[in-house]
Amino acid sequence: MEKKPLVVANWKATKTIKETIDWVKAAKPKLEGLTGVEVVICPSFTSLPFIASLFKGTSIKIGAQNVSHYPEGAYTGEVTAKMLDGLVDHCLVGHSERRKNFAETNEQINQKVSLLSEYGIKSIVCISNIDEVNSLVNNKNKIEAVAYEPLFAIGSDKPDTPENASKMAVSIKKILGEGIKVIYGGSADPNNVASFTKEENINGVLPGRASWQPEIFLSLLDNIIHN
Repeated sequence: MEKKPLVVANWKATKTIKETIDWVKAAKPKLEGLTGVEVVICPSFTSLPFIASLFKGTSIKIGAQNVSHYPEGAYTGEVTAKMLDGLVDHCLVGHSERRKNFAETNEQINQKVSLLSEYGIKSIVCISNIDEVNSLVNNKNKIEAVAYEPLFAIGSDKPDTPENASKMAVSIKKILGEGIKVIYGGSADPNNVASFTKEENINGVLPGRASWQPEIFLSLLDNIIHN
């Protein structure tokens, strides 16, 4: 079976509701006609209901960038897995920026995966080293994909090499199983993306900045499909 790369657009803390709607208006006509890739868009929480409505009935999937490690209850300001039920298909978990800026632990990340699985929401867990991979073993059957994002590559315009990323993907699959998808994140852009998705063991990419402008994101997808 031909590989269908998973492309997860991480908008991070960007885009107002209006900017989200403008992005969708610009990109939707071309996104609807794309084949050969699976696209997941992860906007901010404030934009989630709007983008979910705008892409309803299409092949484009919607994801959250984060979820609480608590269930529902007296946790002011938290967005729980139950709240995301019916709104998203996927959820990013443990992005390095959350590990660094919000001191997220491996234990909390596993709690998030478990809570998401209760509602059938697919976890895409971000890791930067093998220790973080090993911490996921007990939850491996609840994870759809692991995003390998080397810390030096995030937002630096200095991506890892496809060869190194592929070696890491092999190591991840040895620990978590061959059925797990491994995608690459860290300065992926239209110019280098095909070099990663061509690798047999890499199942897609997690672009950040390269997904913020419709024309750049569409170019990235086009280079995956046609290279």
